Order: sequence, then structure tokens, then C-alpha cells
Amino acid sequence: MTTKEIIAIEDRYGAHNYHPLDVVIEKAKGVWVWDVDGNRYLDCLAAYSAVNQGHCHPRIVNKAKEQLEKVTLTSRAFRNDQLPFLCKELCELTGYEMMLPMNSGAEAVETALKAARKWGYKVKGVEENKAEIICCTNNFSGRTISIISFSTEEQYKDGFGPFTPGYKIIPYGDVELLEQMICSNTVAFLVEPIQGEGGVIVPPEGYLQRAFEICRKNNVLFIADEIQSGLGRSGKLFAFEYEKIRPDAVIIGKALSGGCYPVSAVLADKKLLGVFNPGDHGSTFGGNPLGAAIARESIKVLIEEKLIDNSFEMGNYFREKLNEIKSKHVKEIRGKGLFIGVELHPEAGGARRFCEALKDRGLLCKETHTNVIRFAPPLVITKEEIDWAMERVTEVLAMD
Repeated sequence: MTTKEIIAIEDRYGAHNYHPLDVVIEKAKGVWVWDVDGNRYLDCLAAYSAVNQGHCHPRIVNKAKEQLEKVTLTSRAFRNDQLPFLCKELCELTGYEMMLPMNSGAEAVETALKAARKWGYKVKGVEENKAEIICCTNNFSGRTISIISFSTEEQYKDGFGPFTPGYKIIPYGDVELLEQMICSNTVAFLVEPIQGEGGVIVPPEGYLQRAFEICRKNNVLFIADEIQSGLGRSGKLFAFEYEKIRPDAVIIGKALSGGCYPVSAVLADKKLLGVFNPGDHGSTFGGNPLGAAIARESIKVLIEEKLIDNSFEMGNYFREKLNEIKSKHVKEIRGKGLFIGVELHPEAGGARRFCEALKDRGLLCKETHTNVIRFAPPLVITKEEIDWAMERVTEVLAMD
């Protein structure tokens, strides 16, 4: 079937909760994808950082096949022989004492929120049902009712109230207001070290370190949402490492499974994750042997194939090439590693038309926050592939 025919089927039978570019992908390898009409594209979105290791990485695919033939799901009613080693390997890699596995990123965020509240009541001594969590403007942590309750994107909230109470929202990067907003009921500060959906926003230098110090002084948990920015995307294992801090909890997902299966987790020490007792929280699929086996191999690929180092080096090269482009449309280029945002002037007419033009030239990326083109290719990308992309980006940014 053709692209047009397949799109017509989806538009008829699928709920219209996304506005994708009109390309129908049927196969992928590394940084490249092919559509049903045989056209090849360079993927500069990497499924919102879920395929940091590259599409269909052979090591991860082979591990998935191997595990599929053994056992895929036991639920947490029984133990399996993959989850314990995922827990151990993740903790040894990151230096945290415990992990709690889930599936989607939103589930992991919900897990961290529940842990923070329970810690507040059982450890800090906050009065029951009074716990508050501070979040930032332009945040994105998912689309559950609880999570959109602290979103500042009106579309995410329109028609979905009433909302979950217990959240305060402050401007991203405003450390002075963070200190002012903390009170005796504050249990946590939830922050993205780099805001992805917000437009690849990098906070002012020193912001995370100062915010961490304020949280520590006030006995408030510092929770880093590294679902998009983590696992090599920023050029380090975690983006918070640029400021040499150690959050009380780290939320990870997406690239944890190399794009082959939904796996997420919360990392923290026992003082926080130890608040959970059997029955307090759970997931039928969370920690299943298939997901755990895939995640174990995905982590090994990131480390053993030095993809984090490549992200740092290629990210610098990518931004260097972008900065060489002379375009009246470009307002700012920002990012770390292979997490790059090109913000356009409002007069450019929005980023969507540029993404569509790039698609027509064989390069896939996606607009965010109307005026930002996000470039986040798989971490296996090479200089030659970046040069190939730059020819097309240069041409498109020269459009009227």
C-alpha cells in the first residue's frame, strides 16, 4: 500500500491525538529509516531520544529474540532471572542504592511523585495530605492527569480537569524564587536538567547546583527527570553531571531499552525508595524479564560502544556546523551533546514548515513549541552523516 492509502486508514480508525509528519516508516537501521514507498531518511528525532543506540541495534534485537524464546512475563507475583541483574547493573553504573522499574516514562514520574509524597509524610513529618512539590514552567513529564496538573501548556490541560492538587510552579531557571517558595510542606523539587519538549532549554550555568544546595539546606528532595536528556543524549550519562550534583532521585526511560520495548525506572537511595512496602505500588509489566533483558543489553551498548562520548563529540560538531549557517530565520542555537534546539524568529512562520521541507529532502525532525526545530539523532551518527544533514538544513533555512 502507498503512503497516502495507509495514512487514510489511520486517520479513519485512529484517534487524532497526534499531528505526525506524513511519512510512513516500515524499516530502520542505525540513523536511517525507510518509508513504504522506498524513500530513505536520516532520523534526527530518534523517537524522542528512545533510540539513542540507533534503530534496531543488532545486539539489542538479538537479546530480545533470545529472551522472547525463554520467558517474557511473570508479573511481580513471582521473581525472574533478569530483573535482579538489571537492578544491580543500573545501581553500580549510577551509584544509587536502589531502583524501581516501570514501563513508560510517565509511570516512572508518577512513581517518583508517590515516593516523594510518602517520604514527606513518613520521614520528613509533613502533615497528611499537605505535601507540596515544586515544578517548573514549560516542563514536560508526561500526560497523566496528575502530571498535566503541573503543566503550563494549556493544550495539555484543556478539558481534563479537575486537576491533582499539591504542586507549585515557578519559572525554569529562577533559583531565587525556588528558595522563596519552599515551605515546611515542600517535599520535592522536580526538574528537567535540560527541558526537551519545552524547546531544548538549557538552564543558566550554576542553576542546578544552586537549586540542589537550596533543596539540601531545606530537607527537600531534588528529583531529576532525565527521561529525554539522560542515557547519553546530552553528551554525558546524565545532563545533571555537567554541574556535578547528585540528585536524590533520577527518573529514566526511553533509551533505557534502545527503542525496542517500553522500560523506565526511578533511581534513588534506600532512604527514599525504602518508603515503599509490598502493595504500596506496582505494575504487572514493570520489571518483566523481557524488558529487563533488553534494558541490560541497551545499557551495555551505550557504555561499551562509547556512544556517550560520541554524543559529546558529534554534538559539538553538529552545533558548530549549525552556527556556520547564515539564516535570517534563526534566533538561537542551543543544547548539549546531541540534544539541540534551533529556535526560529516568530516571523519565520513556525518550525513545522521547515520540518516538512526537511522531510521532503530526506531528513526527519520535529518541531516543538511552535518555533523550535529539535535535532536529536541516534548517538551512533557520524560526521559524514551530519555533513549530509547540514547540506539539507542549510538549504531549508535559506527558504523565504
